[in-house]
Amino acid sequence: MDLGGKALTNYLKELVSYRSVNVMDESFIMDDVKEKLCFVSLDVQRDLKIARKPGKDNMFRCTYVLPDGVTYMKGFVKDPNEQADTWPWMPVILLPQPEKRRMNQAGLAECIVRSVNSCHPHLHPVLYESIILTGGSTLFPRFAERLEKELRPLVPDEFQVKITAQEYPILGVWRGGSLLASSPDFEAMCVTKAEYEELGSARCRRRFLH
Repeated sequence: MDLGGKALTNYLKELVSYRSVNVMDESFIMDDVKEKLCFVSLDVQRDLKIARKPGKDNMFRCTYVLPDGVTYMKGFVKDPNEQADTWPWMPVILLPQPEKRRMNQAGLAECIVRSVNSCHPHLHPVLYESIILTGGSTLFPRFAERLEKELRPLVPDEFQVKITAQEYPILGVWRGGSLLASSPDFEAMCVTKAEYEELGSARCRRRFLH
């Protein structure tokens, strides 16, 4: 699945630029907007109805104040009691079900099932009980609940589904790479510069694919 946080930020930039001010060149600002205001919906149609309501009936109504370089050097979320505009939050739905946003991508739950099915059947129950969330996009509120809601119907009833969130999911990939690099077997897994110069990509294929 080659869809993640950057794609969500870019989509959010398009939405805001179309409806309000042009922020296509403001990736850092829109990253901050995404991280502070976006969430994963457990019921998209219900939340859309709420988002269209006026005044205090709209619990999603909020304002993000853009930095002006003078008074505000960094953007921030304004007090919800003050007059505000509704900011879009739909980009977060891209991760669970990107195909519904006209993207040629399988949803996250489907990707998990495909990965598990590519392994030996004896491992399937263990793998479904060992799903670990990693990466910054998993920090969106209700991400784990939405994933379990979509994954459970795709998994055989006799298997349990257990999704675990890491304490610092943004650093998950780095921690894994760090553990691998410090392993005594790491050097045996690598192809040295001399080996590559002598044997080329054939050496990589033999080392990593066989």
